[in-house]
Amino acid sequence: MSARTFLVTGTDTGIGKTHASVALLHALRADGRRAIGMKPVASGCDWQDGGWRNTDALALQAASRPRPDYADVNPVALPEATAPTLAARAAGVVVDVAALHAAHARLASAADVVLVEGAGGWDAPLADGLEHADLARRLGGAVVLVVGLRLGCLSHARLTARAIAADGCRLAGWVGNRIDPGFSRVEDYIGLLEAALPAPCLGVLPFVGDGGDGGGPDAAALALDPAWIDALPRPGA
Repeated sequence: MSARTFLVTGTDTGIGKTHASVALLHALRADGRRAIGMKPVASGCDWQDGGWRNTDALALQAASRPRPDYADVNPVALPEATAPTLAARAAGVVVDVAALHAAHARLASAADVVLVEGAGGWDAPLADGLEHADLARRLGGAVVLVVGLRLGCLSHARLTARAIAADGCRLAGWVGNRIDPGFSRVEDYIGLLEAALPAPCLGVLPFVGDGGDGGGPDAAALALDPAWIDALPRPGA
């Protein structure tokens, strides 16, 4: 059976794509699936162990089983913490799209599910000439949207869902992430999102503060139901 691939995007930068992706990986693994994360293009990397390493990509690698090589999890690691397009230009790097696809193929050969985390929001380019929609379509077109639950999230989520559909991709599901502990009427907003978005809610993640409180990835995974994946049509179906 070939691996299922989902591109994980968000309603904005800093709304918890990695937190959600790690929780999804843990939930899928707890359900007995081989689940691997990927961050094809990452900016804001530090020099570690003889190469550039990104914190988010390392979290995805640690949450994956079987554990993949870092070079396949994050083929393009860029030092400057800015938009990937600018970071690549600053580093003199031209993103090799064929190399990204080859890295994904290696991960998929060892997995049941591959979660590919994007950079920023849906309409933020991954590189010069490479959009999220391009990558998603190449990988089957299925997208998981992470919605940061805060004021304005309803508009951001609806606009993103429309853009995903307009780009010829399919919103497979969405994850709510409680990023603002002071946000009132969260449950009401979740209800509005459930009514507005053309895909099921896969779960709502608890708030995780700067001190790491929130129970860690295993606790977050309990908020997610991995059974949703079996109800989705396979690419091309």
